[in-house]
Amino acid sequence: MKKNAWNVLFVLLGLLAVAAGLWLLRAGAGFGAARALPYVCIGVGCGLFGQGAGELLAARAVRGDPALQRRLEVERADERNRAISDRAKGRAFDRMTFVYSALMLTFALMEVELAAVLLLVAAYLFVEFSAVYDRCKLEKEM
Repeated sequence: MKKNAWNVLFVLLGLLAVAAGLWLLRAGAGFGAARALPYVCIGVGCGLFGQGAGELLAARAVRGDPALQRRLEVERADERNRAISDRAKGRAFDRMTFVYSALMLTFALMEVELAAVLLLVAAYLFVEFSAVYDRCKLEKEM
């Protein structure tokens, strides 16, 4: 499937998810954890719509200028830009490790509901374990 077709699909799915979320919100859906479903639908729908619409608008903006399109592609694939991006991601990951640790400790001390704290711990451990896995995999390759 072409890239523009994927972006159109994202826009349509996003609008559908937002509409479903608004409908569920108006209907007063669910008990317990299902009460969050309308908000999740709205959030995911907005994300999908924004991603698809942004990509479609970016493609439309460079459609008439092949030189600009070529220059943007070279900049995206440039090793220096990739190294800068990877280094920024690494620094953000290092900060995230400490911020989430402090947040989990704060939630535990505030006696926030156990399910919320355990979900945060599970997400934190998933990210940390995936970092260890990726590091081991890259060390074998390099």
